[in-house]
Amino acid sequence: MQFTQKEKDLLKDMKDEEQLCIDKYTRHAESAHDAQLKNLFSCIAQVEREHLNTLTSIESGSTSQGSSGGTSCPTTFSATYSTSETPEKKDDCFLCSDLLAGEKHASHLYDTCVFEFSDANVRNTINHIQKEEQNHGKMIYDYMKTNSMYS
Repeated sequence: MQFTQKEKDLLKDMKDEEQLCIDKYTRHAESAHDAQLKNLFSCIAQVEREHLNTLTSIESGSTSQGSSGGTSCPTTFSATYSTSETPEKKDDCFLCSDLLAGEKHASHLYDTCVFEFSDANVRNTINHIQKEEQNHGKMIYDYMKTNSMYS
């Protein structure tokens, strides 16, 4: 498959964004205090790795939709933190806020890129990844809401 220079540049941008997400989720998983949050961040990091692998495959000419073929992240959370503020809660809230902002950015990038590729299979794959990015944001929001971090 031949890509235009613009498509090549956008693939690079998406791959760079995925690598940043992998790095941030991995580091934030190590820094989180709550075990469920560590698990959530580690799980999402794995999905981001799958996104990067998918984009690398596309760049190599494959258009199969290979993202998150089986990685299932938690979708429900129990309250670890109450409404009172503790240093641990503040730290975990910061990590969540940072990653939620990152997911908003990633989703916006994919929203733009989906319209820029001529190949329908590539557009469908980008659209699929964008939906997963939006789901990551929802999982973080749900964790924050459950733990009185989001008002």
